[in-house]
Amino acid sequence: MKIPSPEIDKLAGIEYYTTSVNGIGGHIKKNYADFSVREIVSENFLNQLSPAPERRFPFPIYRIEKKGIDSSHAIMLLKKKTGLNLKIVGMKDAKATTVQYASTNRSNKTGRMTSDYDTGSVRLSLVGYAKKPIEKNNLVGNAFKIRITNIKNIRANKITKFSSEIDFMGNYYGLQRFGSERLVTHLVGEAILKRQFSRAVEILMTHTTKYDSRFSIEIREKLRDLRNNPSVMQEIPRGMDIERNLAREILNGKDSITALRSIPITIRRLFVQAFQAFLFNKTLSKAIENDFSLIKPINNDLCFEVNKNSLEFGKIRKFETQKNNAKDIINLPIIRLPGYSFQPGNNRFDKILKEFMTLENMTAKDFFIKEMQELSESGGFRQASFYCKDFAYSIDDVESLTVEFAAPKGSYATILLRELIKPANPVAAGF
Repeated sequence: MKIPSPEIDKLAGIEYYTTSVNGIGGHIKKNYADFSVREIVSENFLNQLSPAPERRFPFPIYRIEKKGIDSSHAIMLLKKKTGLNLKIVGMKDAKATTVQYASTNRSNKTGRMTSDYDTGSVRLSLVGYAKKPIEKNNLVGNAFKIRITNIKNIRANKITKFSSEIDFMGNYYGLQRFGSERLVTHLVGEAILKRQFSRAVEILMTHTTKYDSRFSIEIREKLRDLRNNPSVMQEIPRGMDIERNLAREILNGKDSITALRSIPITIRRLFVQAFQAFLFNKTLSKAIENDFSLIKPINNDLCFEVNKNSLEFGKIRKFETQKNNAKDIINLPIIRLPGYSFQPGNNRFDKILKEFMTLENMTAKDFFIKEMQELSESGGFRQASFYCKDFAYSIDDVESLTVEFAAPKGSYATILLRELIKPANPVAAGF
């Protein structure tokens, strides 16, 4: 019997748990130090860095260590403080201590930084110089170290059994991909894809759920009548900078597309990508409901070829039962991410995704947005199962334990944690 997800998970398309072990309960992210994530960058990339700028190595590579601030806002803060226009390849949550890498789009004419730059919440340090800026394919994955607290009954045998089921977990996009308790980003993305730009602005400013904070609900109710009550601008707190930018553009008489473009591009792109993630989650949930194996491919499945000893994914190919793999290579079934280049095949996952797109009254061409071409998405691929390496745990005391593991880029640590904890109320449990 499948274990259904809590209601808030279902709003993000996460319908089921995929492990059978009863949850251990507990809480995550009690403080920043409880949740640590470090980017794993290709050793080949790091080994080729030059310690000093040269003609062939003009691009500085930086390490960003941060706590209590998300990646987008950390980049904005650093630009304001240093003038550096930094490019990152991975998004990191605010409720964590994180280490990630960045580069500038053009060479740093001021030369080597003589010291680290530290704002308190964000620390920037120079690693070396590269031939070109860091790219997504330089990022291999992430290493996690996470403390779970307030556990009522820690039993080692239960965690051992859970670890034996990790390979069978669905590789869902986590709640933070959708705005956590507010669950708004995919709704904005859907409105943009349907060319409902005024609706997208309205959702960003006023949408709430019952999981939202009381203050957030109150301020967003006032924003519904912004034009007749412009003084509400003074009540928008510093942490709601997106809403502040939108409100300013609206009061200045700008149209909805111009207002949306007041949002930094790194954040703006998340909206359409979040709707892709929502359709992925819905497709994965339906596959789980239909008892599809997420780790054993069948004919016509698209698969990643993966070395058993690595987090790096190889080429994509169509699975054929008669083809033999190399000894250390496994095939991980793939679910497509919809986009303007989406051409569904006859495999089991494509059929489900096509059905959901039909229900949403959408076609592939909707993902090419002529009005806002910078938000267009061609589509992509994501493995159906949660691929995890080096899972380990240690019991700290009678009510807490620490888990460590590594996962490929794009996978959410919270998806593993929700399966282990199985919280009745994910928001109250720190998700």
